[in-house]
Amino acid sequence: MNKIAIAIHGGAGTILKKYITPEQEEAYKKGLKHALDVGYAALEQNKTAVESVELSIIEMENSPLFNAGKGSVFTNKGTHEMDASIMDGKTLYAGAIALVHNIKNPISLARQIMEKSEHVMLAGEGAIEFAEKMKCKFEQDSYFYDEFRYQQWLEVKGSDKVQLDHAVNKNKKIGTIGAVALDALGNLAAGTSTGGVTNKKIGRIGDSPLIGSGTYANNSTCAISCTGTGEFFMRGVVAYDISCLMEYKGMSLEDACHEVVNNKLLKLGGDGGLVGVDGNGNIAISFNTEGMYRAYKQFKKPGVIAIYKEN
Repeated sequence: MNKIAIAIHGGAGTILKKYITPEQEEAYKKGLKHALDVGYAALEQNKTAVESVELSIIEMENSPLFNAGKGSVFTNKGTHEMDASIMDGKTLYAGAIALVHNIKNPISLARQIMEKSEHVMLAGEGAIEFAEKMKCKFEQDSYFYDEFRYQQWLEVKGSDKVQLDHAVNKNKKIGTIGAVALDALGNLAAGTSTGGVTNKKIGRIGDSPLIGSGTYANNSTCAISCTGTGEFFMRGVVAYDISCLMEYKGMSLEDACHEVVNNKLLKLGGDGGLVGVDGNGNIAISFNTEGMYRAYKQFKKPGVIAIYKEN
């Protein structure tokens, strides 16, 4: 049996202990642990890395704590638009969706596109039509309503400002979620899901559904899922850049992640982080912000759940 491993994230940003109550901290840790345990259990049951990634992300999409699925933020029109992507490191097949609404689990729709269509990405109403064809689970607008998210939107409603979840002095529910996994057959997978940024203009797409920017998996190198200010991750093609450093320069996963997040991304002015895993079960977690909701578990080792930089 190959070493199995999984790492997940629930967003990166200005996450300081003084802004989070003990009850909130416990809730986030409980949510992360549950998603981690579900994904790792799938790997123990010899399910694929793709299945593990999807299952972990579904758990976070179903929680109002995270900005994806049920907890998605409001657009400037008071609606929800969600993006997601998933990639299989064995085949390099990928699926992605953008600008979808009322889909309970966007990550599952992304997987359906990867496995049951000839395309990589579908957006808007075309993606919704495909979801109906695949009998994906839909929910009413009320399912996605969260009072905290609504109040967050009211702060910037009517302006051209967007509210990043990692705003200073604001105890926000931090953005994009994602997962990476290595299964018992040595295959890698990565997935990412998000509701975007508060008050975003209709049609804005970040890095999360873009293969190579927010998500990438290749058995020969690594699996990466990113979170942060999407426009910078897009400009830096961050997820693929890490794979390239490993493939062409022979860098380790940890060194490649550090180089991209703490040097190249910062030079672009970007903030955020990522989780990664390679074919040997090594895990790297890099972020250039004050914190990142994160958790990981490797074969025969205890799981780790952390929030702040000092963890």
